[in-house]
Amino acid sequence: MKKLLLLPLLFLSIIATPCLSETMSDLVKRDGIYYKKFTETLFSGEITGKVQGNYKRGKKEGEWVSYDDNGQLSGKGSFKNGKRDGAWVKYHDNGQLNNQGSYKNGEKGGDWVWYHDNGQLEEKGNWKNGVMEGATVSYYDNGQLSSKGSWKNGEPEGESVSYYDNGQLEEKGSYKNGKEEGDWVWYHDNGQLEVKGSYKNGREEGDWVWYHDNGQLEEKGSYMNGEPEGEWLYND
Repeated sequence: MKKLLLLPLLFLSIIATPCLSETMSDLVKRDGIYYKKFTETLFSGEITGKVQGNYKRGKKEGEWVSYDDNGQLSGKGSFKNGKRDGAWVKYHDNGQLNNQGSYKNGEKGGDWVWYHDNGQLEEKGNWKNGVMEGATVSYYDNGQLSSKGSWKNGEPEGESVSYYDNGQLEEKGSYKNGKEEGDWVWYHDNGQLEVKGSYKNGREEGDWVWYHDNGQLEEKGSYMNGEPEGEWLYND
């Protein structure tokens, strides 16, 4: 009888005991929760290998780090109850910083920055509750300004400008509630005007005109509510 009573107690003890060290390949994910393969037990314990960290009752917890195939650090950050929380950083294959910023309850928040693999700043902006908010700016890997604009509740808002990598203006216009609004212009990379027109609530409106890169007229016509209207001129 004593032996029969000890068997279920021993079985329960094995299930409740956290594993000391496993790799990600030893786990399976179900509905966002991690289990040891071939079991119904929530995994708790340490993960080793290219990805390293700890689980607590099937969810990632505390600091995690990852490495590439060459053993180079590729990223690190923290989890809280299975969600990213706090500072996070990622690295390019050559060891240069790729991006850094913070999470709160699994969503990006605050200032974020990205870098090209040569160390040049690529992009910077602000996030709020997981969506972009406020001014953003981006650069080419030669340090030349690529674009700048603003976001509101995760949608573009206000003036937006972009440039070619030679510094020439590429396009300029404005957004309202995430849609193009008002006058927009585009330029060829030699500085010649390419397209000029207007938007209303995200749709083409009024007169539009296109030019070849030598300055010669290519095409012109009018729109109403995003649809071509009236006579159009083509000059191929």
